[in-house]
Amino acid sequence: MPNRVAWLDGEWPTSIVPERQPILFVVAGPSGAGKDTILGLLKAHDLHLHYVITMTTRPPRATERDGVHYHFVDEARFCSIRESGGFLEWAVVHGYHYGSPLAEVTEALARGEDVLVKPDVQGAASIRRRVPQAVLIYVAPGNEAELTARLLSRNSETSESYAARMSGMAHELEVGVHFDYVVVNRDGHVNQAVEDLRSIITAERLRMRPRICQVAK
Repeated sequence: MPNRVAWLDGEWPTSIVPERQPILFVVAGPSGAGKDTILGLLKAHDLHLHYVITMTTRPPRATERDGVHYHFVDEARFCSIRESGGFLEWAVVHGYHYGSPLAEVTEALARGEDVLVKPDVQGAASIRRRVPQAVLIYVAPGNEAELTARLLSRNSETSESYAARMSGMAHELEVGVHFDYVVVNRDGHVNQAVEDLRSIITAERLRMRPRICQVAK
């Protein structure tokens, strides 16, 4: 069959295969949605992602380690980095500063790596402005009762901090409609949430028209 097309023999025409572009994935959601749990399980799948560690002035919880869960710094150090333009995004959340180190993000993208950052909801909105093609993924609880129970189970919340988190929750849930995807983390179904997130990452990598994730200054 002289006119047989090459891809019928297992060869895909390279002219229509898009050039691989590094992607910036942004995973955010309200406190207690289960972002850390989901991302911890996602790492076991070895998806070749560069996970950016957030910097914060918040004191570590009993189960958290510096350089693993967060970079814990004092306010003076954080403000120095912020003033020098060292964050992709930063925000003050419940009285503490949080920021995503800019150099870590841009250097990984320059190496062609897909990058995943975990800002708060405010920070995700800031990233959208600087990187319009970033993939924003909102992690939501199954319902308000589940979220409340998770916050109370931490045993690290004062009555004041708990009240502050709950008062801001409605706004954070409203902001979620502006994201590209939503992953619902229902109690007892965290593995499904992980699988949903992995499916989003896979689908974005297979786009015929890849996103161009360039960081604006």
